[in-house]
Formats: sequence, C-alpha cells, structure tokens
Amino acid sequence: MDNAASPRLPYVWDYDIDEGMFRAILAGEVSLGRLNRDWAAVRLLEYAPYPKMVRLLGYGGIVAGWPRWRNHIRAQNRVRGLDFLVEWLPANRPDLL
Repeated sequence: MDNAASPRLPYVWDYDIDEGMFRAILAGEVSLGRLNRDWAAVRLLEYAPYPKMVRLLGYGGIVAGWPRWRNHIRAQNRVRGLDFLVEWLPANRPDLL
C-alpha cells in the first residue's frame, strides 16, 4: 500500500485498509468477512473525531444506526455524548436529519 496515496486511517490501525476501502465498507458497498457497515460505523464512532463522524455518517445516519451500534461502543464518554446527540437532534434540530 502506498501511504502517500492512501494513508492509513487512525481508527483502523490494526487492518490493512485505506480510506477508500473504509468508506466503501461504511457505505455498505463492500464487506470483507465480518468487516461490514456496522463494524465500520462502530470503529468510526469509537475512534474518529466528532466532525469526521458527522461528515461520514451524517446526523441522520448516526440517529438511525445508534440503537444497533450503541452496545458495541466501549468508551462511556462517547456513549453518553452520542446518547445526548441522538435524543437532542430529533427534538431540537429535526432539519439536520
């Protein structure tokens, strides 16, 4: 893999997956064994900065997928923050969904 052309993402440090492949998995276009859209979303929610989460999943995607992904997030501060976001958005900013 040419790191200049396809840098390894910090949230998939333990896999030989570049950004293009990660985005394809996240979009549900590709699955590599157990590496599927849910796996990619959980990785993103656990390790990526908030702006990257929103950019790649969108607020609507986070709200829709959160019930499926919540129990797989280990960092409790992330769970609390996303719990708040998923509850707050529909009540206060439904236009973002």
